[in-house]
Amino acid sequence: MEVRIDVSKLEPCEPLERTLEAIQQLHPGDYLRVLHRREPHLLYPLLEKSGFTWQCRGDESGGYEVFIWKTDDLAAALAVESVSE
Repeated sequence: MEVRIDVSKLEPCEPLERTLEAIQQLHPGDYLRVLHRREPHLLYPLLEKSGFTWQCRGDESGGYEVFIWKTDDLAAALAVESVSE
């Protein structure tokens, strides 16, 4: 199941904090879709340390979508792959 948060209008640090809070609420099979105004490079090492995988996609409006799921969650990984670009 997709869990979506939009952090694109938040001030720095808040997008990172909200994303880290949201991933802690994911259940097996869930993934998080984060709508962001820029690619969150500082987030990636924190995700890796916490056992999460991510995929970042730019969209036509110049924003970014970051898909995040638990690394060992095959159902969530397949769900992300099935999301059309």
